[in-house]
Amino acid sequence: MNTILHITLADRWTKAKNLGTYRSDTLATEGFIHCSTLAQVVGSANRFFAGLEDVVIVVIDRDRVTAEIRDEGTDPRNLFPHIYGELNIDAVVKAVDLETGTDGLFVMPKELEN
Repeated sequence: MNTILHITLADRWTKAKNLGTYRSDTLATEGFIHCSTLAQVVGSANRFFAGLEDVVIVVIDRDRVTAEIRDEGTDPRNLFPHIYGELNIDAVVKAVDLETGTDGLFVMPKELEN
């Protein structure tokens, strides 16, 4: 499976599941939903969600997303997937709680390590 990851707050994810579609704040302000690869996700979480609780990683099957996805960034060796439209819920494989280590930084969830 070709997966990409999106970080959000648990309550936002719960609302999206009930609505059947997901829209991040950045979809309205920047025109896309920010996502990460497995290698990028913990760094992104620590950069943009530091100090927050109830953070989840939404695991997305890239091939099932109905909106356009573009891999973008300034470094061609480190491109981030961006979803240009609403995320259809049926493309989501699972949501995983993001926990912190003893240093207070987010760590890779065990179920995503493989």
